[in-house]
Amino acid sequence: MKVSDYILQRLREWDVEHVFAYAGDGINGLLAAWGRADNEPKFVQSRHEEMSAFQAVGYAKFSGRVGVCAATSGPGAIHLLNGLYDAKLDHVPVVALVGQTNRSAMGGSYQQEVDLQSLYKDVASDFCETATVPEQLPNLIDRAMRTAYARRTVTAVILPADVQELDYSPPTHAFKMVPSSLGLGRYAPVPADDDVRRAAEVLNAGEKVAVLIGQGARGARAEVEQLADVLGAGVAKALLGKDALPDDLPYVTGSIGLLGTRPSYEMMRDCDTLLVIGSSFPYTQFLPELDQARAVQIDVDPHMIGLRYPFEVNLVGDSGETLRRLLPHLRRKEDRAWREKIEKNVSRWWEVMQRRAAVAADPVNPEYVVHALDARLPEDAIIAADSGSAANWYARHLRLRGRMRGSLSGTLATMGPGVPYAIGAKFAHPDRPAIALVGDGAMQMNGMMELVTAAKYRHEWSDPRLVVAVLNNGDLNQVTWEMRAMSGAPQFLESQDLPDLPYAEIARHMGLDGVRVEKPEQVEAAWDRALAADRPFVIDFRCDPAVPPIPPHATLDQIEAAASAVLHGDSDRGSMIAQGVRAKVQEFLPGARHRSGRPGATGGDTPNEGA
Repeated sequence: MKVSDYILQRLREWDVEHVFAYAGDGINGLLAAWGRADNEPKFVQSRHEEMSAFQAVGYAKFSGRVGVCAATSGPGAIHLLNGLYDAKLDHVPVVALVGQTNRSAMGGSYQQEVDLQSLYKDVASDFCETATVPEQLPNLIDRAMRTAYARRTVTAVILPADVQELDYSPPTHAFKMVPSSLGLGRYAPVPADDDVRRAAEVLNAGEKVAVLIGQGARGARAEVEQLADVLGAGVAKALLGKDALPDDLPYVTGSIGLLGTRPSYEMMRDCDTLLVIGSSFPYTQFLPELDQARAVQIDVDPHMIGLRYPFEVNLVGDSGETLRRLLPHLRRKEDRAWREKIEKNVSRWWEVMQRRAAVAADPVNPEYVVHALDARLPEDAIIAADSGSAANWYARHLRLRGRMRGSLSGTLATMGPGVPYAIGAKFAHPDRPAIALVGDGAMQMNGMMELVTAAKYRHEWSDPRLVVAVLNNGDLNQVTWEMRAMSGAPQFLESQDLPDLPYAEIARHMGLDGVRVEKPEQVEAAWDRALAADRPFVIDFRCDPAVPPIPPHATLDQIEAAASAVLHGDSDRGSMIAQGVRAKVQEFLPGARHRSGRPGATGGDTPNEGA
């Protein structure tokens, strides 16, 4: 047995079923071992190492298991970094196996030699070690797996090419040998009883309680619902926690922040008490004023406690276990006026979203595209949104409910993970449909070539549905709007303008299916066809770049900046003004609700025309 054989055996013993990877001579020993092991764990080939890392992240996010990726030395190891940082910043467990030049060549400026210990010391700061002798195993694999699980982070094992080829010999019962064992014991830390009682006193004293949850509350859905009922509270969600609580609950205000909803903004603006559960939401300006609310935080990681707001009580512990200890100390609030106000605001917001989706655009309103998907989401769907304006519509228009799962690149907010996340989800749950919402910028950056990966592996998925929806507006749209709103700068076409590609036609050439949508009346049929397809399906939605991703509370500075962009000759100034007015006015129109999200089908009220 070679060292490479033993590494794959140890991964199998850790129940690793997939390794997302790309070949290279720095891991030739591992590749040969895969051949001897009948491809167990399964080698999943991407088109690029960065995509392998993203697929490992998507797999980990949607399975709850460690994602494992592998790459060759030098450029392969470098290419992994963006995906690994995505995992680190979103607290996702990922293990990277990285090749290195032979030990005899290290330090000799050899081909593809990179100082991987220095390169990886930040992204894999909790555990990054190089194997130099066989006896370091199984310890290196065990600690990499265990640390990734326990600290929800990235770890790395660097494997010189010649070490992979050595005969395996285990550590012995001797001085300076380090034996190891499998497994990670289950545990759920809890806060001290005194801290729980202090937190209850703060929450009981409040009259207007606002709750903010993140992905750390995903395992405490029932407890969060019970707490919200007892306290008469509304619940906002950080984007990584969008699937932690159903959006169809009347007191769930939805996302918060620049991509958030107005009910979330108003709840934070008006509350007198704040409870944050399992979230490190970074944008303090969307939380209550610093002297406005008494606040409590619950987080399992003491390193992340006390961040973002002057919390009065910090509870370090597992969200579910902590809430189960907290709930008996809470008193039910009999005055439900605060809760009723929140529910009214939420109901009104969904009316506004329906109206925004019904605003006419040229050629198709991207808000309508995503709003039309909402009612069609399969009950077990997994949704991945890419960074950019697609993330706005994912955050505001999709109501995740029941078993639905969704995620995006939360903290790194990198472009490009939408399609590989969905592929990782398909390997985690081959019996569930996956949907990727991506902009044309992200699709051109790397999503298109991962269609090849989908075509390669589609026959292994019992549910064949992987839908890639491309919001094709010919513009790096989020950056364009940020330039307008933050800098007052007009659109700079040299950096923002994108070529138009036939995405659906390209998919068909790969053996997939697809359709191009250029009219609003084609949107719903396209979704229906994609969600009934017998193979991965690409929908090329031709969207209007002038539809603005308006934040829940536009500041005077932002309004002045956008006006400055117009005055300085923005290339799209006529359309952006018209679409901005039409979209914003939907928040102020009284009365009739739209019975259909389709532009023109407005149930007798036509604000899309009147605005």
